[in-house]
Amino acid sequence: MLNWDDEPTSAPSAPQADANLAIVPAAEVAKRVNADDKRIINGQTDVNQLVPFKYKWAWDKYLAGCANHWMPQEVNMQRDIELWKNPNGLSEDERRLVKRNLGFFVTADSLAANNIVLGTYRHITAPECRQYLLRQAFEEAIHTHAYQYIVESLGLDEAEIFNAYNEVKSIHDKDQFLIPFIDTLTDPEFKTGTTENDQKLLKSIIVFACLMEGLFFYVGFTQILALGRQNKMTGAAEQYQYILRDESMHVNFGIDVINTIKMENPQLWTPEFREEIKALFIEAVDLEYRYAEDTMPRGVLGLNAPMFKGYLRFIANRRAVQIGLEPLFPNEENPFPWMSEMIDLKKERNFFETRVTEYQTGGTLSWD
Repeated sequence: MLNWDDEPTSAPSAPQADANLAIVPAAEVAKRVNADDKRIINGQTDVNQLVPFKYKWAWDKYLAGCANHWMPQEVNMQRDIELWKNPNGLSEDERRLVKRNLGFFVTADSLAANNIVLGTYRHITAPECRQYLLRQAFEEAIHTHAYQYIVESLGLDEAEIFNAYNEVKSIHDKDQFLIPFIDTLTDPEFKTGTTENDQKLLKSIIVFACLMEGLFFYVGFTQILALGRQNKMTGAAEQYQYILRDESMHVNFGIDVINTIKMENPQLWTPEFREEIKALFIEAVDLEYRYAEDTMPRGVLGLNAPMFKGYLRFIANRRAVQIGLEPLFPNEENPFPWMSEMIDLKKERNFFETRVTEYQTGGTLSWD
């Protein structure tokens, strides 16, 4: 037994020098990282040395993502199952909306994960940003799991839903808009270090942060959360709310990366490049509006497709301003102010005529 009161049986020996440290060449010591030398892209510092931090905002977002951890199977889907099986539970327009939503989202997060794991990650040279990207990729997997869990719970035709991005034009068109940007970064021959390729990387990050996660997801989020506000499909709505919170963090991280790349590489942000980005924003708004028309050809849940035209323009303006562009659509306002509340789960409040409590590691979330 260890007894702290025992007297030492022998005198302590003199401290020995660490022989391994004593022979380390100065050139090896020089490999220690100086935070000021780090760069988001084209950095020359060791990507395996996480600290010292330069981009503390990236590490803070990584910690926040970990604190927000959740798993789909922890959400009770029983009420959704009963409602879906009841012939009078949902209208045909509501059922179409749910299936179209899942048809887009079941593969969207896989595309996002592929873009991170096979493309973006290997071109980012700041280890704290890489750390967040690993967390983000895991969250994309959780989101795909969530959509699969909803599809399975409702007993939907899995082949039909998962292949919707090949069969449904409005979904197919959105994904085809994204795929060239994935292909660029996942090309094994693609390397950064030239103005042309650095602009291609920056453009891809803008497309995924501002247009895919920051725009293409919002018609679907609004529709499912609107169902939840009417006390319908509350299990699915609960999962979508967690996903919305995660995706909002992804967008904010991406915008921070974009603005830091611009600051460190001002030569990339040319007038011609900005015009290219504006054109992509306008095209993305049009694609998402056509998706809104397809998912709700008639009014449903107090919503209709024309309402989304203003909403998508409002969001596009916000994303543009966040990365240093002028608003593209003047005088647009948010027709769904309640969506802003859905992003924030930091305090208890009423949603969907039920109570939602913050879900974080070590906490619980209940629907009474």
